[in-house]
Amino acid sequence: MGVAITELLEGKEISIEDLRGKILAVDAFNMLYQFLTTIRMQDGTPLRDSKGNVTSHLIGLFSRTTALMADGVKLAFVFDGEPPALKKKERERRAAVKAEALLHLKSAEAREDVAEMKKYAGRTATLSPEMVDEAKQLLRALGIPVLQAPSEGEAQAAHVCARGDAYAVVSQDADSFLFGAPRVVKNLNLSGKRKKTSALAYETIHPELLSLDDSLKALNLTRDQLIVLALLVGTDYNREGIRGIGPKKALKLLEAHGADFAALFDAVSWSEHYPDLPWKVLVETFKKMPVTDEYALSWAKPDAAALRELLVVQHDFSEERVAAALAKLGASAAAQQRGLGEFL
Repeated sequence: MGVAITELLEGKEISIEDLRGKILAVDAFNMLYQFLTTIRMQDGTPLRDSKGNVTSHLIGLFSRTTALMADGVKLAFVFDGEPPALKKKERERRAAVKAEALLHLKSAEAREDVAEMKKYAGRTATLSPEMVDEAKQLLRALGIPVLQAPSEGEAQAAHVCARGDAYAVVSQDADSFLFGAPRVVKNLNLSGKRKKTSALAYETIHPELLSLDDSLKALNLTRDQLIVLALLVGTDYNREGIRGIGPKKALKLLEAHGADFAALFDAVSWSEHYPDLPWKVLVETFKKMPVTDEYALSWAKPDAAALRELLVVQHDFSEERVAAALAKLGASAAAQQRGLGEFL
């Protein structure tokens, strides 16, 4: 998902060290799509093994998770379940965007236009059920807990954090706040750079920690008002929002109407824009998204044999690279244990 209210939310720059020992609930699909769209060849094609299987998601997932584990960060990945019925139109829109991008990509390939190929290739990225299953296999082999959400993964991740079982949600989106997450960590990127949207260049980034309470206080809003603000600018359930209303204008409308949401939505002619989609239904969608308490947060030692089978045997990873990552994890675990022993 993605809500265009991030510019209103001020985060605090942090380092990876600030997250050492903390449990982070990762929006798995959000991160996997990052890898699929950014880890690509010079012409934009995804990385593949000798059998033609895409491996970009596995390369990114293995590299980032092992590095974070070595730094003492405890990760738990939350995967999407059944999408809400209200999300059908957004899924159809995304499919149409990918189809159009594929046409542009094939045209660029026919012209051997590498720049255009790279431009459109990432927009055709699709996370298949097989890729999702492989990602889960990899995480379990690393000893990382895998949580299955009944619906939106971000809502489940927010629920885990709201219960106090994790410190923050890892996501690039602000949706987690709408679902009640107390904290969000953005830019958890070890390379310190991120590909610019709709560009071939990169920009320097640093991890950021955003707090729901701090954000609501700074904006002088309640969580319900934050949800309403999101609806005005657009969510995955009403992509267009209200034409002509951006985050700052939406904030002024909330300042004027307070908690009188009925008057606010009348003022913006909501029913004319969305005659078949009552605003109350959308508010309740964010507040009552299906989540579950049936999950286990337990970590285990990496299974070297399972990792070798999945990565080296099935997908042509370098055996030396996998062994080096596991050795680093072992050294890190031993160092952390020695450090703990100093306090015993």
